[in-house]
Amino acid sequence: MARLQDAGYQRLDEHAAWAPVPGGCYFTVRSQSSIIAFKLAPATNINSGWRMVGAHTDSPCLKIKPQPELVRQGYLQLGVEVYGGALLNPWFDRDLSLAGRVHYIDGVGKVKFALIDFRKPVAVIPSLAIHLDRDVNQKRSINAQNDLPPLLLQVGDVNAPDFRSLLLAQLRSEQPALDVSEVLDYEISLYDTQAPSITGLQGDFIASARLDNLLSCHVGLESLMAATGDANCLLVCTDHEEVGSATAAGAAGPFLESVLRRLNEKLQNGSDDAWVRQLSRSMLVSVDNAHGIHPNFADKHDGKHGPLLNGGPVLKFNANQRYATNSESSARFRQLCREADVPLQAFVVRSDMGCGSTIGPLIAAELGVTTVDIGVPTFAMHSIRELAGSRDTVHLAAALTHFFSRPD
Repeated sequence: MARLQDAGYQRLDEHAAWAPVPGGCYFTVRSQSSIIAFKLAPATNINSGWRMVGAHTDSPCLKIKPQPELVRQGYLQLGVEVYGGALLNPWFDRDLSLAGRVHYIDGVGKVKFALIDFRKPVAVIPSLAIHLDRDVNQKRSINAQNDLPPLLLQVGDVNAPDFRSLLLAQLRSEQPALDVSEVLDYEISLYDTQAPSITGLQGDFIASARLDNLLSCHVGLESLMAATGDANCLLVCTDHEEVGSATAAGAAGPFLESVLRRLNEKLQNGSDDAWVRQLSRSMLVSVDNAHGIHPNFADKHDGKHGPLLNGGPVLKFNANQRYATNSESSARFRQLCREADVPLQAFVVRSDMGCGSTIGPLIAAELGVTTVDIGVPTFAMHSIRELAGSRDTVHLAAALTHFFSRPD
């Protein structure tokens, strides 16, 4: 939000009346986890369609349960629930911290919220020594209920602190201006404190947590702000994609449609005819990381569709519409990549394997807009630390900026 406000975008509150003007730049937020930012065309081009880029803000992780306190062998641990399709083995032996959203009561009894981040390492999930599990390298399985609770504190025979009291102390410490009386509830996740890095002998790679899909959110935002021209441009970044998107803040919910309908009402008098015409002229580029071909596991890919890191964005195809790409949308995206001098690759999952999905088919089905699914190739997707090509961010930014900026 700060990045948008610094660039001159005005926040619109969902609870308030809107008064957008042609040529203006705005954004709105839902549940502090989904955001829509848009740049309106000038009055001379107000009837044009929308150029939209979509991504998602969430990543697979471990979330703290509502009553998480566990004391075992004198150690305070927290019960966790697996969010999304996480690779669990890489979560062991990492310096973990806690962050998320807290709802609290203030001094006059009002329910408010605050974002919280412990920042420093405060938790760890230690592996069992190989001496006690000699077959671990041949057949490692993880029981999410028993094996994943992290260690926070050695308490011995002392009564363990309540987790909400720990959150209360942290809020008062990091945000002393808040009037926090009691923590009621929270949405808190564990995360790896290791900083992102550029790696490889020649800096070919980006290593970081949550590249899927914050890389797409970041590049989409930078491309929107760099866009020139007279088109209606919009970036939508929604929560809960990793668990199906069927929430108020997810891509299968009403957030995007409600924003577009409000803008149609304010700028085009709410005409149903204008609404349909505008959507028929619109296009969505759904951006979500793609599976790069792993040199140690090349047989997991179709031999003709193995995207390389730093080889440019990947067009995603699936005959069963797990991706929304069709010949029209792929042709249009191919053409704009040619115009922007951006290399382009293609991905189809092996015919004997299942295929993942994105927000693309959900938004396409809801709004009826032409949609293409793309993404940058990535290794270790859904791990606690993922790997992407350092030059692919430049390729993706060039493609999306041209998409927003090119004349009709």
